[in-house]
Amino acid sequence: MRKVAFKTLGCRLNIFETDSIASQFSANNYKIVDFNDLADVYIINTCTVTSQSDHKSRQQIRRSNKKNKNAITVVTGCMATNYKEILQDNPDIDYVIDNDHKTSVFSIVDAHARGEITAPEDYEKDLFAYEAAKDTFHTRSFIKIQDGCNQFCTYCIIPRVRGRAVSRPVEKVVENIKKVVAYGFKEVVLTGVNLGRYECEGTDFEGLVELTLKIPGDFRLRISSIEPDGYSESFFRLFENPKLSPHMHICLQSGSENILKRMRRMYTAKEFKRLIDNVRAKHPDFNITTDVIVGFPGETEEEFNETIDFINDIKFGHVHTFKYSLRKGTKAERLQDHIPDWIKSERSGKIRKTAEKHRFEYRAGFIGKKQNVLIEKTDGGFAYGHGQNYVPVKIRDAGDMNKNTFYLANIVDIEDAGEEPILIAE
Repeated sequence: MRKVAFKTLGCRLNIFETDSIASQFSANNYKIVDFNDLADVYIINTCTVTSQSDHKSRQQIRRSNKKNKNAITVVTGCMATNYKEILQDNPDIDYVIDNDHKTSVFSIVDAHARGEITAPEDYEKDLFAYEAAKDTFHTRSFIKIQDGCNQFCTYCIIPRVRGRAVSRPVEKVVENIKKVVAYGFKEVVLTGVNLGRYECEGTDFEGLVELTLKIPGDFRLRISSIEPDGYSESFFRLFENPKLSPHMHICLQSGSENILKRMRRMYTAKEFKRLIDNVRAKHPDFNITTDVIVGFPGETEEEFNETIDFINDIKFGHVHTFKYSLRKGTKAERLQDHIPDWIKSERSGKIRKTAEKHRFEYRAGFIGKKQNVLIEKTDGGFAYGHGQNYVPVKIRDAGDMNKNTFYLANIVDIEDAGEEPILIAE
């Protein structure tokens, strides 16, 4: 039995694609092993959204070469698309497979194992030919519904490496979800590059979510990272359905109106705030998490402080902070007044410190309330998982609780050991 190891970097879309590819290997008598173990095949699903992502991807490629010199090394994902020719010149990499041909990873590797040499271009391009993943690395199941983006924000390389926006047919999405629910998954996460722009055969994102909620079975639905435009406020009526988790990761990027304009974002900070205010008026405990970019070219101290003020106003459940990273070929590359890295690091620290205070306060607000926790692991008499609001929960005296089951927990305390605050439940 040949052994194959995977390393996934970047977004949840990559996670879905890796899970599906790994499940295909498993179904064809390959043994999935840890990336740190000896394997016959190493597959690195890369990210290139920032220079740090490139660095991490290169690190993993080098790590695979040190494990087994006779192994096949496959590099796929966004970095493989962005730097395809450069990576093809690397003698330590056997196959470079771009995003358009990522669904051919198993076929290429399996052909190689049988002594046949093929190339990604020998296979048809297909962004959605991924089988429903039965054997995955996660308790929850990610479902790809969309790929690509048409917005061309000035800092972003995604339209170049993922292409223009395309949507997966409704019946294929529904079929995928029905299969993973039948496999026993209790949480389904819709994912894509720009979810709110889903549009297929007259069905928009709101319509797709509504259809998904009608699928029978004991599971809950979560929405992955999404832009703050492309769906109406009526969309939030769907959260009355207990199957739909009251959490959304809505990408802000900046609280400064000037910076948003220079980023070419398709909304204003004022519109973003109005959206959040309307959601919380109906669902006070709704968990809003976000992304923020600091150090965008020309960002003044005043504009940065506008983002700090915005975070203090909204009080996000979590803020994922990025330092602006120059990407060649983007419009932001040609902007003036690029910010020194030490200033970006200083500003990142301020954002994190501000955001951590609000994250703790938000989670502490659940003390005395209940969370329906999906158990993800058990260890030393404790059970760990996430509640419906996507807050981490540690359950005392877990007894015979099993992974991948729901447990309605009473939240009694919060623990903050210098890392992520976690709710304590009984």
